[in-house]
Amino acid sequence: MAKLFFSVDVHGATSVWRKWLRIPELYGVDALLLCGDLTGKSLVPIIDQGNGTHEAYYFGKNWTLAEGRELDEMETRMQDAGAYTLRCDPDRVQQLQDDPTEVERLMISMIKERLAQWMEMLLEKVDVGKIDVIVMPGNDDDFEIDAVIQSFGDRGIRWCLDQVVEVLGIPMISLDHVNPTPWDTPREDSEKGLAKRIDKLAGKLEDPARSIFNLHPPPHGTMLDLAPELGGDMKPVTVAGQVNFVHVGSHAVTAALEKYQPLIGLHGHIHEAYGDDKVGETPVVNPGSEYGEGILRGYIVEIEGGKITNYWKVEG
Repeated sequence: MAKLFFSVDVHGATSVWRKWLRIPELYGVDALLLCGDLTGKSLVPIIDQGNGTHEAYYFGKNWTLAEGRELDEMETRMQDAGAYTLRCDPDRVQQLQDDPTEVERLMISMIKERLAQWMEMLLEKVDVGKIDVIVMPGNDDDFEIDAVIQSFGDRGIRWCLDQVVEVLGIPMISLDHVNPTPWDTPREDSEKGLAKRIDKLAGKLEDPARSIFNLHPPPHGTMLDLAPELGGDMKPVTVAGQVNFVHVGSHAVTAALEKYQPLIGLHGHIHEAYGDDKVGETPVVNPGSEYGEGILRGYIVEIEGGKITNYWKVEG
């Protein structure tokens, strides 16, 4: 019997990445799949006030931080929660406010630097000669990070997009794109476009029913795709004082799972909808994400004789 660990949506949180890397040690898994939305979304200036203190706004409040240990600890805390931090003076802040393109350039540079650091950490902590390691981007990730991941291919970290890869003896196809979102993220496509992408990948499989479908968007109409309904102001809609949840997953993914009935569907994207369900006879899982709180979520999947024999959620 072999075991794989599947987790998603770390969004730049170094604390969660460190926990991911301990999974082989803690659970004795044979494959580690770190998939979808690897990078963070926020840049936090830590502004030097010139009097031995720095100011920053994060975690919903303003912070005044003394130079030294207090500042270092808060910066680490921000990075652990997924933020990219920039120590700078007020002039640099003004420059960035005046030039959005410079902010974007700086963010991409920081994203690529942190991801490269994470890859080095992975190689230090995980024996990729014995454990199968796959790292995959998701819809929130800029295309520039693909080259960073691929640059570690000759050192044992596997790239899974646009091809069939074998995981513990089972062929797997993978998809980074999702159905349209209100945020217009880098990797989105129409439902028709997603269907074409999945069918093209499935066409590379000898027998889709004996494969793994690693598709970042969850199937529509399941327990894996429920998220707060958003109003025109992008705030959650409430009904009788309670947040109203709606299905936001992909119809194309549901249709593909119904058509091909793979051994298991591995999904993410919707952080709130962690859990498992079935589409036809195919089990589908979404570990969910609480990256901002430094909580690891994932699924361990047991494989024996080319079949899925068990799966369960781990959290901590």
